[in-house]
Formats: sequence, C-alpha cells, structure tokens
Amino acid sequence: MKTRQFWYPLPERLIAQHPSEKRGEDRMMVLHRDTGMLEHRMVGDFVEYITPNDLLVVNDTKVFPARLVGVWKDSPGAVEVLMVSAAAVDAEQAVSAAETSLAGEETVWNCMIGSGRPSREGQVAVFGPEGELEVELQVKLGGGMWRAAFRGRRPLASLLDEFGRTPVPPYVRREGTREEEAADRERYQTIYAKHVGSVAAPTAGLHFTPEIFAALDAKGVQRVAVTLHVGPGTFRPVKAENIEEHVMDFEAFSVPPETAEAVNACKARGGRVFCVGSTSVRTLEAVASRERGEGEPLVVPGSGASDIFIYPPYKFKVCDCMLTNFHLPQSTLLMMTSALAGRERMLIAYALAVKAQYRFFSYGDCMLIV
Repeated sequence: MKTRQFWYPLPERLIAQHPSEKRGEDRMMVLHRDTGMLEHRMVGDFVEYITPNDLLVVNDTKVFPARLVGVWKDSPGAVEVLMVSAAAVDAEQAVSAAETSLAGEETVWNCMIGSGRPSREGQVAVFGPEGELEVELQVKLGGGMWRAAFRGRRPLASLLDEFGRTPVPPYVRREGTREEEAADRERYQTIYAKHVGSVAAPTAGLHFTPEIFAALDAKGVQRVAVTLHVGPGTFRPVKAENIEEHVMDFEAFSVPPETAEAVNACKARGGRVFCVGSTSVRTLEAVASRERGEGEPLVVPGSGASDIFIYPPYKFKVCDCMLTNFHLPQSTLLMMTSALAGRERMLIAYALAVKAQYRFFSYGDCMLIV
C-alpha cells in the first residue's frame, strides 16, 4: 500500500496543546466495526461498551523526565539530549534496565542529541545549575542516536526529577516554564503508571480516572497490564512511498504470567480483549506472532523487544477492541487502527472528527473501536 493512502487534511487548530481541564472529561468517538456506525460519546461512557466477559489490557509503563537541556563543557553552545533507552545487556533485561540505570550515579543510555555543532566521540555535555550531571558521547549509532555515559553526583533519577523535562511530543509547543512542566508531569502520565522507562506516554490511557476504574470494577470487568516502554519512534513519520518499506524501532516489553493467563482465558470463553492504546496492541500481537511449540497457548509470558509493524491487511490474533487517540496523517498509528477498523472507515471517521472539532493527538480526544 502507498503511504499517501493514509493522508487526511487536519487544521492545526485541532492539535491539542494542553490536556482537558479535568482528566476524563474528553470526548470519545465510537466506531462499530461490523456496521461502520459512528457515535459521539464521552470517555466516561466507555464502561457501557465492555462486559464482565471481556478483558481490559493497559500498558503500565511510566514516563520519566527524559529531556535534558544544557551546554557543552568546552563551549557555551547549547545541547539537548533525549534519553531513549538504557543500554541493556540483552533483550530479556530491556524493560527492567531503565529503572535499574536511573537508580545509579553512573550509567549508559542510548540518546538522541540535538546541537548547533557537529557531535563527536568524547564530547561532554553538562546539565543542572551547577553541572551536577555530565553526559559523554561514546559511540555514534546513526540516525542522530548516540550511546552516552551519564555521570552524576547523586542517583540519576534524582537529578532528572530536579531539572529534567517531560518529553512531550514535538507538536506540543512549550515555553519551558515551571508551570507548564508541573502540569505535564501530572497529566502526561497515566494514573496506573508503574514501571519507569518511557519517553512518550501511552496516550489512550491518559483518559482513565479512578472513578472510571471504580465503575469497571463494580461491573466485574477484569483489568490486567503489559509493559512496553514507548520510544520516540512512535512519532517518526513514514517517509517510504510504500508502507511495507518502513522499519519500526525496537521497543522493550514485558508480559506478566497473570496477563497471559487472563488473555488466554478470555479468548477461550469467547470474550473480547479491549486494548488501551497502540502499545498494548503491539505488545500482545508481538508475543502472539512469535513461534510457539504445538499446543502452546496464544499468549505466553516473557520479556523482550519488538519492532512489529501493523498495517492493512493484518489479521489481529489478540486485540478485538481498541481505545485510541486520533493520530497524525500517514502515521504508523493510523495504519494500525486502519488494519483493525478498515482504512476507508477510518478516514471517514477522521473526516467527521475534523468537522465535529475533536481535539487531536496526545492530549486530545479519543476513539473506541468495537
């Protein structure tokens, strides 16, 4: 398929720059896959569409202040570092590596470097009002990515909490004020975030509130979690003319035994698996696509890294329903939702969303595909 087949016109005014005044008060478009019918609802109405026979799967990754702005040690030139992933020993340790690394004073990370001067091995950048953190570039990995050594005067997590910045997407414009940062620290994070390691939020989950979860619990809906640490590749545009030529970045994931058991049980009883966001979908579809021995269940627990790219005419093995935000034109995320609901139906829904002035992207409204 051609990338241009997933383009749609979007007025810039509809790109949400801030979250809604109160979490959980966003609009929710509902797309019925069987009929193509569209409904205009609110996020709180999500409870009406899921039954006790179904299963809700969320991504419990936690965003950390991964964006650093400082200067080069040998000059006053500005430098920006986006921490992407801890340099894990192997894929099986990739999820836990971020949390472990942030607890130390010296660690190695894969980072994206932004600077007005060419970067080279051995360069050192300093961050913090008194240069509390130093970052030395070690190995150039390509694509603006470097492997870098972090050295601080105290645990890295403490330093980042003090002067790191929340890595909101590039289309969310910020002036760098303390008020903006404080607001993003709270709202660019799900209420169930647990495992530190993401540089982008699993944004569909931002809509859930304790009240919505309480209503789901009262209804008897089971909720389980996977972990997938979201990287900047989630915003990387598809530049290839043919979507099949696009290559996804690897992202670390983990599927706990209780989650695998719950998913397999839901499928066995004929229930539907509701995935919250593309990251939950990618995690479950990645493990379901792995080679398994005869008689093994659909989903098996484990950790690793995946670069699965889902686009039409992909046949979903696990995900039946999906809560998702409205995505960029020609993005891999729009391609994934088109695989689930159909490209034509998705583009019709997006045209209606523009006409009805839904708010788009990370801090915007959402869509429920059932």
